[in-house]
Amino acid sequence: MDVTPFTSTPAISQSVSTPKISSDYETFLKMLTTQMQNQDPLNPIDSADYAVQLATFSGVEQAVRTNQLLEAMQSQFDVLGMAQLAGWVGQEARSAAPVFLDGAPVTVSLKPAASADRAVLVVRDAAGTIVSREDVPLGEDQYEWLGADIRGDPLQHATYTLSLESYFQGDMLSTGPVESYAQILEARGGVGGTKLLLRGGVEVSASSVTALRVP
Repeated sequence: MDVTPFTSTPAISQSVSTPKISSDYETFLKMLTTQMQNQDPLNPIDSADYAVQLATFSGVEQAVRTNQLLEAMQSQFDVLGMAQLAGWVGQEARSAAPVFLDGAPVTVSLKPAASADRAVLVVRDAAGTIVSREDVPLGEDQYEWLGADIRGDPLQHATYTLSLESYFQGDMLSTGPVESYAQILEARGGVGGTKLLLRGGVEVSASSVTALRVP
């Protein structure tokens, strides 16, 4: 996939707001002071115990600060990723997502088994029913699928799932999903990662895109 890499990363602010940490630390010091003031004079607490308490709280404080800094960094990286993906909008992405058919030919990527002597493009509708089986040429990486049913009539405008069956001397060798090209309309960020909205309302993860091209 030919995507121009970024050579620099925006500066990430490390001024993380920590009012709660400061409040907790002050409370801890007050409790420690009270503990020292009210200890038994005849059986004072070992100074090493105070050192352990201070070290323990300091470790917790540093861990919380680290987590906050990582969250801030992740936010910056998300923005960086969206800025990079902004250049994808309008281009055509190749992925194994379902295909939206509206009457125009769809460019699909064919990868039959190396030893296959026959390849069949299988088309299923949204319910999973096979609506077309079409022999496709071997040795061609890209194929223009016209969207016809088993009888050769145009399929209805809808979303379909494509798969490719590879045969050798009548025996099926393998079957697998087929990648196709579709125009990117929008890039969306979310908890599950960046999603791309393709033409026809098909949504696909940005990480599953294997190629880009200019329409």
